[in-house]
Amino acid sequence: MDVTIYHNPACGTSRNTLALIRHAGIEPTVVEYLKTPPSREQLAEMTRDAGLTVREAIREKGTPYSDLGLDDLTLTDDQLLTAMLEHPILINRPFVVTPMGTRLARPSEAVLDILPAEAFKSAFTKEDGETVLDEEGRRIV
Repeated sequence: MDVTIYHNPACGTSRNTLALIRHAGIEPTVVEYLKTPPSREQLAEMTRDAGLTVREAIREKGTPYSDLGLDDLTLTDDQLLTAMLEHPILINRPFVVTPMGTRLARPSEAVLDILPAEAFKSAFTKEDGETVLDEEGRRIV
């Protein structure tokens, strides 16, 4: 299965999402988007395909969001995309793209919606100790 994760290794949610993908036996294409940001077209497409608005795809915490005045609701999607590409830390993470769909995997287990359920055969516990798959690989709700 062709899977791409737009990853920030410093982010626990991103690390957990990557670990879940690998737990499914899939070695994804890992794009460290802070080093290699997506193109404007890719970012717009991922955002749209994930069912988000551009504003919903922006990360506020730990970013120059406020300093750049991005809380101004009159800014257009094009202006927001420009800011995200100029400051990739503003791109919320992790985005995951698979043939089954695109998700902003927040929380990390949101990635389960776009991976084949039958790929999971055992329990999975996130870094913080939260178990998200039981011993048979079924999602814990």
